[in-house]
Amino acid sequence: MVRVQTIEEDSWQAPYSDRQQEEATGVIENGGLLFFPRLAFTLSEAERRFLVPDAVGQKVKNVSFDIRNGTLRGSALEGADAAALRDMLERYARQALALVRSLLPHYAPTLEQARTSYRPVEAAGRTTSWRKDDTRLHVDAFPSSPNQGQRLLRVFSNINPEGKDRVWNIGEPFEAVAQRYLPSIAASSSGYARLLRALGITKSLRTEYDHIMLQMHDRMKADKDYQATAASMQLRMPPGSTWIVYTDSVSHAALSGQFMMEQTFLLRPAAMLDPSRSPLRILERMVGRALA
Repeated sequence: MVRVQTIEEDSWQAPYSDRQQEEATGVIENGGLLFFPRLAFTLSEAERRFLVPDAVGQKVKNVSFDIRNGTLRGSALEGADAAALRDMLERYARQALALVRSLLPHYAPTLEQARTSYRPVEAAGRTTSWRKDDTRLHVDAFPSSPNQGQRLLRVFSNINPEGKDRVWNIGEPFEAVAQRYLPSIAASSSGYARLLRALGITKSLRTEYDHIMLQMHDRMKADKDYQATAASMQLRMPPGSTWIVYTDSVSHAALSGQFMMEQTFLLRPAAMLDPSRSPLRILERMVGRALA
């Protein structure tokens, strides 16, 4: 059973005691989830006009903002509307960063803030390929953006205006998933990884770790028997709530929900309180060699 630690706080910059910080870090590093039932990302009255599914372009499921270069992608909006939506995502990015720095200060010196996303499309019933179907249990891995062993720490907030929960399934521990699929995953080719990078298909070099994680992601989603029988627990996150989780190690499926904010952070395993709990170190122990 996944541990869910509920934190009754409604401020993005709340002060936390050393004990609270250490406990929260331990929960997520050991495959748990931090849940804030009263921590809302509040929209202005003007921003509520973005609570429509067609805020994103055709065949796109989310709008993304990169605070590192200020770019907004995936929006169907233009001009002043696009600028206002960008400002909304930037505000969420800054509030999510403040939350992580306050609750998980051990990570602050080396934490890298990656993309912010707004997801106005209903998760249930989307027409998509099995590989992109996030209603199936999976661990996160990205084909074009290798993270080379870095952790994927993510903050989510439900901003649904109609009282609709965000519903997730949380699956079995990472080690159990790896034990099921790792034996059948062939070693990667360094030459192929270099070719992908040279052609611009990947933004950086795909390591053997990235190869294994992508294979696990795909095999989990393609395995109908696994999807039907894997042990899981359902979580319902209501509007006005926020949660933090390592989605590279916590098997999850987004069953339903609409209008959600998300912030991704990257963290080197060495910056964790317990680096041995990272997927990189777990997989390296299982195969007996370095993977990144």
